[in-house]
Amino acid sequence: MDIDIDLPSTFDPLTVFPQAVRASIVKDKNLIKHPCGIYLQNIPKDSTTNLSAIPYQQAEHLNYFKIDFLHLTILDCFENKSEIRALLKKSPNWDLLKSKQIVEQLFQVRNNYELLQKIKPQSVQEMADCIALIRPGKQFLIDIYHKNKEYARQELYKKTDKYYFKKSHAISYALTIVLQLHLIEASIL
Repeated sequence: MDIDIDLPSTFDPLTVFPQAVRASIVKDKNLIKHPCGIYLQNIPKDSTTNLSAIPYQQAEHLNYFKIDFLHLTILDCFENKSEIRALLKKSPNWDLLKSKQIVEQLFQVRNNYELLQKIKPQSVQEMADCIALIRPGKQFLIDIYHKNKEYARQELYKKTDKYYFKKSHAISYALTIVLQLHLIEASIL
């Protein structure tokens, strides 16, 4: 189990949590730093690397809880949370999604222009659904979703053996796209 937290690119979790231990991955039989994960609980440390001595996949099975501090550079565009909240209360110009050049700039969906043209999202939920539909374990639902959204949604966020997307993550990433669309529209005007 882990949790993802999106933060500006300047945030360093070790300045806030100095006792935290960076998560690790085994690559080519070497222990290397996980791109964004840390442990706030007492986990054994490797004396050579100062990373978690237990790679994150094994640590999860041992019930260690990893927090992924993800650097989301779009957050660098805002002075404060009030700006973000104000933009999220407004509906973006969904017609911007008709432009392939704009879609190619968007978080999570940049390589899925054709899907967006088929689904034509007009809400945060529909954008979240598009993000979930591009996962390998859920692509079979694209045509079903196009014909019957409600039925497809019943299957879309169910956990499978193949990679899928949690609804909470899909919604948060859709909200990030809403922010991007607002910024893009402001730069066009």
